Amino acid sequence: MRRKLLGIFLGAVMAVSLAACGGSGSAKIESTDAAPADAAPAATAEAAAEEAPEAAEEDFHIGIVTGSVSQSEDDRRGAEAFQARYGEDKVTLAIYPDNFTEELETTIQTIVNLSDDPKMKAIIVNQAIPGTTEAFRQIKERRPDIICIAGESHEDLPEIGSAADLVVNNDFVARGYLMIRTAHELGCDTFVHISFPRHLSYETMSRRVAVMKAACEEFGMKFEMETAPDPTTDVGVPGAQAYILEHVPEWIEKYGTNSAYFCTNDAHTEPLLKQLLEYGGYFIEADLPSPLMGYPGALGLDLTEEAGDFQKILDKVEAAVVEKGGAGRFGTWAYSYGYTVSAGLAEHARNVILGKSELTDIDAISEAYGVFSPGAEWNGSNYTNVDTGVKADNTFLIYQDTYIMGDPGHFMEATKVEVPEKYFTVK
Repeated sequence: MRRKLLGIFLGAVMAVSLAACGGSGSAKIESTDAAPADAAPAATAEAAAEEAPEAAEEDFHIGIVTGSVSQSEDDRRGAEAFQARYGEDKVTLAIYPDNFTEELETTIQTIVNLSDDPKMKAIIVNQAIPGTTEAFRQIKERRPDIICIAGESHEDLPEIGSAADLVVNNDFVARGYLMIRTAHELGCDTFVHISFPRHLSYETMSRRVAVMKAACEEFGMKFEMETAPDPTTDVGVPGAQAYILEHVPEWIEKYGTNSAYFCTNDAHTEPLLKQLLEYGGYFIEADLPSPLMGYPGALGLDLTEEAGDFQKILDKVEAAVVEKGGAGRFGTWAYSYGYTVSAGLAEHARNVILGKSELTDIDAISEAYGVFSPGAEWNGSNYTNVDTGVKADNTFLIYQDTYIMGDPGHFMEATKVEVPEKYFTVK
């Protein structure tokens, strides 16, 4: 049975906090805090850091490894928010190479190097790209006391689960079904999946494709696949994005304006959104959803003033989408997934080190996520190995509700939907 998780953290000062109210038609993410309605929230990482729990006597360090801002900005910003909350003297950040597939040894060494610090007690990698498993194995050989946590693993979950103490990924099974269901509810007749061979070799993504195909059959929709360049190859991010810009108009002509689109790569998201806003089509949510994932660049938005306040960010993005004629066709999660994973897993690691939480307690993980996504509703469960049927004790799959922007926008209540059990054995 799948467990409903509420991302609620009472009384904590949050690295990202919500405005007490927003514009007409925007998403309202309810907080359970008992503060007065006119209380000014801490909307920036700096403010959260000033009011963070006293950590002067905590004689340990936490390391967070992410991609660069150009490849995975949300992941990096979440790491920075956690560092701002607890201090640079307590939290060490590192970045793996953009071209990590070609620089495997550098990637491994970047992660392993954090274990040189004698005070290091936990290392979080988000996204856990290829090489993370080997890095964790090397760390465990040198420093078995260090907690190794993988967020959004690109490596097969049983494999990385054998080296990591904890693995948390987006729920590729449930979301594969729910994105198709949502597209159907919005009136789409075709779902177009955009990816490349490297990604499709991952168990998480290949199984999601199988689930999406099965769900399209259930809802009477067509499922189509398109291939786009891998940004980690010689074409780089610019070449991959140029390809998307060029081909989306062709795809819209081919599949019609009632087609919904999904891409597995962050770098593809911005040009995809830009062209869908221009030529038609639907976008349910990103591979790693966030109002910051692709939307600011596609819409030409400056979110400097809104930085750290996801209610204001969502309001501004939604208003721009509506102005572009995209009401009812574009979705996201209210809080950034990548941001929440980087900061939330680090928060969870800290709680475990302090003896406040058990490492593989899914409710404790949810509570830690709640520090950075107050009031958001999450759902999730243990990962089940499709070949053996065995549930992993240290690997979890999670997802947040889908918000469709409009005038007014609305949540799809995806976390309340019971995903048919048959989809958890589809491969």
